[in-house]
Amino acid sequence: MVFSNLEKAMAAIIGIDIARPGTTRAAARTLVSLAARTAAPVATAASPAFPYLAGVGLGAAALQTDPGQDLLAAAAERGRQDRLRLERFVQDTLATTEFKAKRKKSAFNAAVGAGMKAVKASTSYGKPGVITSAKKAFSLVTKVASSMKKGRKAPKRGIRLKIWKAMKPKYFESATKIRLGTGKGR
Repeated sequence: MVFSNLEKAMAAIIGIDIARPGTTRAAARTLVSLAARTAAPVATAASPAFPYLAGVGLGAAALQTDPGQDLLAAAAERGRQDRLRLERFVQDTLATTEFKAKRKKSAFNAAVGAGMKAVKASTSYGKPGVITSAKKAFSLVTKVASSMKKGRKAPKRGIRLKIWKAMKPKYFESATKIRLGTGKGR
């Protein structure tokens, strides 16, 4: 089993030799648990040489006593109360927060999007799927959308006709009705 450099360093600090061939994670875990159980007696003997090890050993030994268990239970209770307070705060905040509805995409923007898809699919501004001159393509698409919105006639041929067909007059239904004389304005 391959151990990381951090695991090797931690094992060396504890005093476990995991660099030997044949050492498994299960064996290392067992050795660590044994070291934790015997930390208190070792900590008193090793405290001058390894003060951090002594602190860990004394802390582990202290938590095994009845007052230590009470301290752990109190910490668990405090954590539970903090979680409940946080949940109540979140619920109260969400209850008072107003959510705005997503703005509907305008007909012009929807038509421009459809036109840009048509340009991207064609070979007019680069190979299909790539637009080499995005500003020019966008300018053309918005001009075609504007002319469609104003109720002008469809182009006869070329990329403008492809864009016009992709936009579909349904995006500008009112402009089409006005042009045909069936809507308001006539």
